[in-house]
Amino acid sequence: MCPASNSDGPMPDREHALFLLREMLRIRRFEEKAAEMYSLQKIHGFLHLYIGEEATGVGAMQAFTPDDAIVATYREHGHALARGLPAGPLMAEMFGKATGCSRGHGGSMHFFDKARRFYGGYAIVGGGLPIAVGLALAEKLQKRPGVAACFFGDGAVAEGEFHEALNLAALWKLPVIFLCENNLYAMGTALARHQAQTDISAKAAPYGLPSSAVDGMDVLAVKAAAQQAAAFVRAGNGPYLLELRTYRFRAHSMADPDLYRTKEEIEEWKKRDPLALFEARLRAWGLLDDAARARLEAEVAAEIEEAVRFAEAGPWEPAENLLADVQGPPPS
Repeated sequence: MCPASNSDGPMPDREHALFLLREMLRIRRFEEKAAEMYSLQKIHGFLHLYIGEEATGVGAMQAFTPDDAIVATYREHGHALARGLPAGPLMAEMFGKATGCSRGHGGSMHFFDKARRFYGGYAIVGGGLPIAVGLALAEKLQKRPGVAACFFGDGAVAEGEFHEALNLAALWKLPVIFLCENNLYAMGTALARHQAQTDISAKAAPYGLPSSAVDGMDVLAVKAAAQQAAAFVRAGNGPYLLELRTYRFRAHSMADPDLYRTKEEIEEWKKRDPLALFEARLRAWGLLDDAARARLEAEVAAEIEEAVRFAEAGPWEPAENLLADVQGPPPS
C-alpha cells in the first residue's frame, strides 16, 4: 500500500517551488522521450526509467553542494538531471554518440561527469556502495568538507556490498549518506519475498548508524529529510541511512513485461504521482496558475527537443577509440 504524505513543512517561496516542479517535470519528460527514442531504435541496450520516482532524486539533491560526490544506480537519468548534467549529453550518451557524457562508451546505465562530481551510473546492483565509501574516505583523509551521497535501490540491500559499506562507513566514521530508493521491487521480486526485515531503515541499527524513512512521493518531505541527514553528516557524526519510500510507474526496464504486480496496484500508486501532488499543493498555496504551468511545460519541451537534436547531430565515437579507457592486462 502506498504511504500517506508526511510533509507538513512550511510553504516554500515561489521561485524555489517552481524550480522543484520544473526539475521533476524535466525528468518526467526526458524519460518519456527516452522511451520514445528506444521504441524508434535510436537507443539500444537496457533502458531503466525513473518515472514515478522524480521526487526522490530532486528532493534529495537539494541537500548537496557542488563539493559533494554523487554516486547513482543504473536508473540514474533523474539523478543526473537533478545534479545539473545537461540533457543533451545525457541523451547523446544513450544514443551512443561521442558527444555523450561518457563519450558514448557507457550508454544509459553509465552516466558520468567528473566536473560535477557525478560518479556513475553503475550497472552492477550495489556496485556504487563501496565506491561511495571510498569517496567519503578520500574526503576525510584530505580534510575536505564534502560528503558522499550514494543512491541505491531496495534490491541492493540483499547484496554483500550493502553490509560491507555500512560497516566500514560506521567503523571509520565517514561522511557518507546512504539513500535507499525503495520502490518495492528488486527487478521483478517484491520486497517481502527477498527481505525478512522489510523496514530498510531498521537495517542501520546493527552498525550503529542513525536512520529514518520518508515518503518518497513528496518532494518537500524528501528535501527536509535529506537536509537533516546531510547536516548530521557534515557535523562530523559519521554516516546516515535514509530510506526513500517510492514507486516506479513503469516496468523495471523497457524489456520487462511487468507481470509480477497488478495493474490495480500501479493505478493506486499513480494517485500519488509526485508531480500531480506537488502541483496541487502549489495551486492551493497560490504559487502556481495555468499560465505559469504552461510556461514550465513549454520550456521543458523545448529543452528535451533540443537534447534530441543534439544527440542526433553528434558524431559516432571512432571504432579505434572504443578500448581507450579500458584497463587491459599488463604487458607480458
